Amino acid sequence: MANLQRNTPTFDSAKIRNDFPILKRIINGKPLVYLDNAATSQKPQAVIDTLTTYYETTNANIHRGIYKISEEATAAYEEVRSIVANFIGAKEPENIIFTRNTTESINLIAYAWGRENIETGDEILLTEMEHHSNIVPWQILAEERQATIKYIPINEDGELDLSDLNTLINKKTRLVSFVHMSNVLGTINSTEEIIERAHQAGAIVVLDAAQSVPHMPINVTNLDCDFLAFSSHKMLGPTGIGVLYGKTATLQEMSPFLGGGEMIDEVHLQASTYKKAPWRYEAGTPNIADTIAFGTAIQYLENLGMDNVRAHEKELTTYALDSLTKIGARVFGPTNIEERGGVLSFWYQDIHPHDLATALDTDGIAVRAGHHCAQPLMNVLKVPATTRASLYIYTTKQDIDMLITSLMKAGKFFNNGT
Repeated sequence: MANLQRNTPTFDSAKIRNDFPILKRIINGKPLVYLDNAATSQKPQAVIDTLTTYYETTNANIHRGIYKISEEATAAYEEVRSIVANFIGAKEPENIIFTRNTTESINLIAYAWGRENIETGDEILLTEMEHHSNIVPWQILAEERQATIKYIPINEDGELDLSDLNTLINKKTRLVSFVHMSNVLGTINSTEEIIERAHQAGAIVVLDAAQSVPHMPINVTNLDCDFLAFSSHKMLGPTGIGVLYGKTATLQEMSPFLGGGEMIDEVHLQASTYKKAPWRYEAGTPNIADTIAFGTAIQYLENLGMDNVRAHEKELTTYALDSLTKIGARVFGPTNIEERGGVLSFWYQDIHPHDLATALDTDGIAVRAGHHCAQPLMNVLKVPATTRASLYIYTTKQDIDMLITSLMKAGKFFNNGT
């Protein structure tokens, strides 16, 4: 794993930027302003170096080899399981399953837990602010099992309306799955009341933490969720690696998701026996190199300190909210900075977000435009799409200023034709 020599006692996003080669790019004659971090983050040199070093020195399949580089690769891969467990406050490394992404993690739950526990007439509770990845797997399961999906509504401030929670969660509720931080609204949902009520009803709780784990301290033991899912690529790591945390007892009770090599104890012609969790859920050769590099990404964030990451984003989000409001943009989501993260979806001067994003790109500014895999939420907000700027550790106030300048230029062009 790469040696992270820099230790940052004070958070300096301008200095941090030097660790990210892609931020030196020039786009359309302008320096790249990358504001699409909710979709994927950029990678520091340390992560890139880890990938290169693995392929140059340690490339071998893991777990099965009894030669040196295979043993080295196995040790490095399994070390990341411990790194992840420590990072999110899991009790044991065995609580950590490696998947491809958050989507696959949620699908794993739907298949391995859902198909053994959801029956006709049962209810699944979601929220109106969910990403499609936390809707579609449950729709497939509900249709197959003849179960019912219900939704916690949101209020005008983009927060969950929990006034009817005791009715929504009842004796029929078997599973409650909701986003920890919205990828559209930036809303950081309060988990305690929902999780406590769900457990009182005998339901399990799944947290989609794709947007929260990269941006703030998380402790799954304190949260007391049954499952939690997130992705490497949104937190400085490579694509193709996801994490599913599960409580020990629940993981051990579930059947395998995929069958094949690595997840078995013994295979006979008519039957097989399986490894214990988490390995029974990791069939076949895994994404070894990217998993090892993911460990470096976590160490990079730990070196910064997740409290510092959160404090930096609160400061920048406050600045961005104020700046967008001053030019007349309608920003969706909470105004209380304690209740939101650095995701700012907005509507500006009735310019369609696709047109707006194209105009911003001419100034080297990368934002996301569309429904952000949250079409039901767009219907609630009564907009076809939004423009989304999302922040991270290397975002500066200068980036926000350049966004605002470009937005004002686009507004003048679309409204005046000049």
